[in-house]
Amino acid sequence: MANQVSSEIRIGSFWSNLFKPPAVKSELESILTSMPPFKNMNSKLIRSLMKLIHNRIYAPNEYIFYQGDPGISLYIVIKGEVLITQTTDDGERFDIALLKQGDFFGEVALLDEETRSASALSLKESQLAVIFKPDLDEFIEAHNKEGIQILRGISQIIATRLRTLNQDYFNLYNSIRNR
Repeated sequence: MANQVSSEIRIGSFWSNLFKPPAVKSELESILTSMPPFKNMNSKLIRSLMKLIHNRIYAPNEYIFYQGDPGISLYIVIKGEVLITQTTDDGERFDIALLKQGDFFGEVALLDEETRSASALSLKESQLAVIFKPDLDEFIEAHNKEGIQILRGISQIIATRLRTLNQDYFNLYNSIRNR
């Protein structure tokens, strides 16, 4: 029995690390690659872009930004819920959109130097990924071809939202006119 060899093969940690399958995409990477500005980027550039991202946690009922604040960043909802609201000059608040995991907002801030047209409020504890305009501008300058793709993707988002808004306005106008 002393000469019996164990039939169990053990692979040391050195070898097992070499043969592990590639890592599964992170949640953030999956969300980024589903967004029009980033969906056709290769994984190397996505990883470079991810280095620019700042992670923020907001408590329930905490404002992320207020209407009228400088617009300097794009936000991506990783977890939680964010309510976008707009307040009239009379102080009346209107709820514009409820955003959840995978949704994003603030993309117009990446194109212009204007103030926020609405407020963003965290309804639940929310984890957001934030891309600041100066960081994205540097990335775009360093990667011209992909930078054009990013700007086209942002333009596509804005165009889609404008078309939807136009249709909503038309539907509202028709419903009032037909009363």
